[in-house]
Amino acid sequence: MDIKQLRYFSVIADEGQVSRAAKKLHMAQPPLSHHLKMLEQELGVTLMARNGRRMELTEAGKVLLKRARKILQYLDDTVLEVRETGQGLRGTLSIGAVKSSFSYLLGPIRHFRTHYPLVKFHLREGDSYTIGESVRSREIEIGLVRLPLDLSGMEMIRLTEEPYVAVYPSEWEKELPVPLALKDLQDWPLLLLHRLSGVGQFEIIVEECRRSGFEPKIICECPDVAMLLSLTSKCVGVSIVPKSALDAFPLCNLKFREIEGCSVAAESALVWLKDRHLSRSARKFLDLFARGGDEAAAHPS
Repeated sequence: MDIKQLRYFSVIADEGQVSRAAKKLHMAQPPLSHHLKMLEQELGVTLMARNGRRMELTEAGKVLLKRARKILQYLDDTVLEVRETGQGLRGTLSIGAVKSSFSYLLGPIRHFRTHYPLVKFHLREGDSYTIGESVRSREIEIGLVRLPLDLSGMEMIRLTEEPYVAVYPSEWEKELPVPLALKDLQDWPLLLLHRLSGVGQFEIIVEECRRSGFEPKIICECPDVAMLLSLTSKCVGVSIVPKSALDAFPLCNLKFREIEGCSVAAESALVWLKDRHLSRSARKFLDLFARGGDEAAAHPS
C-alpha cells in the first residue's frame, strides 16, 4: 500500500464511479481499476461493491477511507510545513466568521495587507455552529465564533467581553426610556440571533429576560445579524445584539442603547484544531490576537 493508492481509492470513493474518478485524476480507467484491485488483494478484503452504476463502500472500505483521509491530510500538512520553512508569508489564509463578530477581523486583515501583501484571504461566513464544523472538517484554518460553543478537539483565544445593546429604528427614539433596562422591552417585538444548532446567544438572552421577570415577545429568530438589522430598520421590531456587531454594518435609520443592569455579556473567540498544522500565515494572524496589540482591536475606527 502506498500514498498513490490511497489517493486513488479516496477519489473513487468520493466519485462513486471508477470512470468519473479516472476523469478527475486525468488518467485512463483500466489502470485505476487495477490499482483498486491490487489494494484489495493486498488487504485481503473487498473495499467497494458495485450497486448498479455506482461503487459503494463496504464496511472495510469505510474504515480505510476514514484513515486514508487523515493520512492524506497529515501528508499535505507536512508538505506545506516543509515548503513554508524559511519562506516569507504567502498563499491563502482561510478564515470563517460569524457576521456579528466580523468587526474583530477588520484591523488584523488591514494589518496583513500592509505587512504581508502576498497573503490572500478566503473568507466564509455562517453561524457559530457552522463555522465550528468547518474548522473540524478542515475547510478553514481559523474560525471566529460566538461563545458558548462545543470546543472539543480545539484550541482557542478568548476575545474581550462586550455588552449586548438594543437596536431600534430612529422613529422609535422617543418611545424608549432612558436609561433602558431589559424589562422595558417586555412589550416590544424582539428579533434575536439564533444559531442553526446548539445553545448560544438566543438562549442567553431569553434566560436573561426571564430573570428580569418577563417572557420575551420574539417575532423573529435568525443566525444572520445583517438580516435582523435590516428588518429592524424597517420598524419590524427591536434587535438585541452584541455591541461590536454594529461596527461592520452601516446604521441606516438605526439607533442603539446599552441595556442597563444586564448581567450577561457577549464573548467571541478564535478557534482552530489542536492536531492540525497551521500555516505560517495562520500562526501570524493568531499572534496578533494573542499579543492583544492595536492591530487586533475590536473597533478599528
